Amino acid sequence: MTSHEIIEVVGSPNSNRDPSLWRNPLHYVCSTAKERALHIKENVSLSELSGSLGDLGTLLPILVALSITGQVSLTASLIFGGLWNITSGLMFRIPMCVQPMKAVAAVAISAHLTIGEVMSAGLGVGFMIFALGITRTIKIVEKFTPIPIIRGIQLGAGITLIIKAADMVRKNGSWGGTFWKWNDNYEWALLAFIFVFVFYSSKRIPTALILFILGLTFALVKVFKSDTTPPSVSFNYPTTVVPTLQEFKTGFLNAALGQLPLTALNSVIALAALANDLFPERSSLNTVEKISVSVGLMNIIGCFFGSIPYCHGSGGLAGQYRFGARSEVSVLFLGLFKLILGILFGRTLTSLLGFFPYSLLGVMLFVSGAELACAARNFMTSCDDNDDDETNKKNFTLVIVTAGLLVGFQNDGIGYVGGMLVSLLFYLVRSLIPNATSNGNTATTEQLKN
Repeated sequence: MTSHEIIEVVGSPNSNRDPSLWRNPLHYVCSTAKERALHIKENVSLSELSGSLGDLGTLLPILVALSITGQVSLTASLIFGGLWNITSGLMFRIPMCVQPMKAVAAVAISAHLTIGEVMSAGLGVGFMIFALGITRTIKIVEKFTPIPIIRGIQLGAGITLIIKAADMVRKNGSWGGTFWKWNDNYEWALLAFIFVFVFYSSKRIPTALILFILGLTFALVKVFKSDTTPPSVSFNYPTTVVPTLQEFKTGFLNAALGQLPLTALNSVIALAALANDLFPERSSLNTVEKISVSVGLMNIIGCFFGSIPYCHGSGGLAGQYRFGARSEVSVLFLGLFKLILGILFGRTLTSLLGFFPYSLLGVMLFVSGAELACAARNFMTSCDDNDDDETNKKNFTLVIVTAGLLVGFQNDGIGYVGGMLVSLLFYLVRSLIPNATSNGNTATTEQLKN
């Protein structure tokens, strides 16, 4: 029996040793805190530390790109990112990732949005997702979404991450030649790729931690060999950012509306499904309502201080799990690390993070995408075990249609709507002309036999 299972038994509502919150609140709080501290202590390991770095391939490129141009505050992003890591770890009790909103970041970079407009986009998404969670509307969306469509969203999101990982490696990659960089090239990407998959199933080798240390070493060498200012220690704190009405209008219309379906589907619904696959014992904690409220509050609070708009995400959770994270300890590590960096170094870290090799980040992002895409193999979960081959084929078709539209149009909403439309058409055909469907199946079977 694992440590978290022991904690669950001791802290179960039916246990005679469990103090009542209402009868003795002080005893209850002290007892719960002691159990949680014991659980955290027993799960401290190198694999958890390695797992905490599994989502850096998504975080660092976006954070650096927006920080250099002043579109977000690096200090606020690190401090609030650390706070959200710690809070979500304690709240969900799994390695719940905290990652930037990718659609908002893409629009911000391409359209040169101001910091006020970026914050407005985050606030707009935050308020809408919070409303979906607090009113339980998101639960209705989840209830009427077939399992194969959720798996299709996971598959599409995974493939999208793999494509972005390849783009990241190609950005600075080369095989020798004039533009070859000793610290960021195809050779390092290939070696990292081989290293990760040789130890893919090993729980004793912290692959992400080793790649991070290697990349950080390269970045430090580049900083001190260049004319850029190295990181310096000082006391840093976030300052308030209050968008104007015009900035809110621009940010909301240009960036928030495009991010909303991505957050609702991938960062909430698909994430809840993946979390319950990986951590079924925590299913009561990882509900779509709680995840929605968490995403909403992160942005309603953080975006008033210049923090990059954050969300949770199924890709981040998959990456952290693949690289060794098995409990909330991993994100507690990461959150504390971000807090220290934000308070002590703040914006002076921009140059160092900018030199981190994309060849290594790309490999880490590739593994995260592959792990998330593999979740689609469970597309029959919660379906009837007695389903015939035709039903299974239609379910798999829904997975492929949803993923294909999502990847092709680079839009989760289009993938979702397309999958739901095909699901509805399958249902109408089955309901209105069932005999034609069954006859077609029989004919096909006879043709195969002949």
